[in-house]
Amino acid sequence: MANTIPISEIFGPTVQGEGRQIGLPTVFVRTGGCDFRCNWCDTLYAVLPEHRHDWAPMSATAILDEIDRLTEQRPILVTLSGGNPAIHDLSELLQFGHERGHTFTMETQGSIAREWFAELDQLTLSPKPPSSGMDNDPDKFQACLDAAGDIKRTKRTPTELKLVVLNQADFDWAESFAAAYPELPLTLQVCNEDPSAPADPAVLLERFDWLVDQVRAAGLHRARVLPQLHVLAWGSRRGV
Repeated sequence: MANTIPISEIFGPTVQGEGRQIGLPTVFVRTGGCDFRCNWCDTLYAVLPEHRHDWAPMSATAILDEIDRLTEQRPILVTLSGGNPAIHDLSELLQFGHERGHTFTMETQGSIAREWFAELDQLTLSPKPPSSGMDNDPDKFQACLDAAGDIKRTKRTPTELKLVVLNQADFDWAESFAAAYPELPLTLQVCNEDPSAPADPAVLLERFDWLVDQVRAAGLHRARVLPQLHVLAWGSRRGV
């Protein structure tokens, strides 16, 4: 029997709203299930087990067929998201998808390391700040880095560190965490505190302005500072 992956949703093409690939056309493949329960999670429908009956078990081939239908057979960047997509075995999806000409990026909190991280075209590691209510295990995070390939090797999955910031405690934590990984490209991103409520662009941009001021005051010049572009554009709507 073919390996199946629980899929919460597949949608696009849209544009990437976060991280260093912000603005790039992409199709999202959102898996179901997560080992974290962040306070401000905006995808609880892909996290909480009570939603599992809405997740469709799909083979790698079926997922790729849907991507090809959405893109009219044109290769595209595929964003693997969740939940935590690292829970699942995505090795066949990467192998077969590369054969069809697609490229793959994935975001995970760095709590589960998988050998197939080395087959990704881009990996975003996003450990969670204090405001999330979650703890990060540095050994598990390092294992995820190691799975992406030794930094000294010429072939390695490009990996970025993306840290969400809601308040001063989050920023102080982010500054300290990033200092331990100077080799990783760093993105700091504004947090939408209450994704269940309609997004207020004015509040999000005010928080973005505050975050820019913090980066400037700290001299954290290696950081790329971003809003959540998709939240500014579409609020909490799904499928865009």
